[in-house]
Amino acid sequence: MLGLSQEQLAQLLGITYQQIHKYERGMNRISAGRLFEAAQVLSVPIDYFFAGVDAPPTEAPSKRQRMCLDLVRNFAQIDDEPIRLALSQMARVLAE
Repeated sequence: MLGLSQEQLAQLLGITYQQIHKYERGMNRISAGRLFEAAQVLSVPIDYFFAGVDAPPTEAPSKRQRMCLDLVRNFAQIDDEPIRLALSQMARVLAE
């Protein structure tokens, strides 16, 4: 990667070259923080690691999902705690 050996990259990141090898082979997942650190050390933008990867198609939320989101938004706007508790209990009873 960018002319560095696994050992050199590992040294820059403060980890073992075996860990770099595991990341490259997909044996271990790399955290977002470590990926960000690697981008900084290599002086590349974070999207460098995703070049050529197509984003998976996203589906529009279903009618039920939209309704649930609206319900949560509306519930979060209720300031009166007794009303929130009553609505929560009512939802629990109706769900049974």
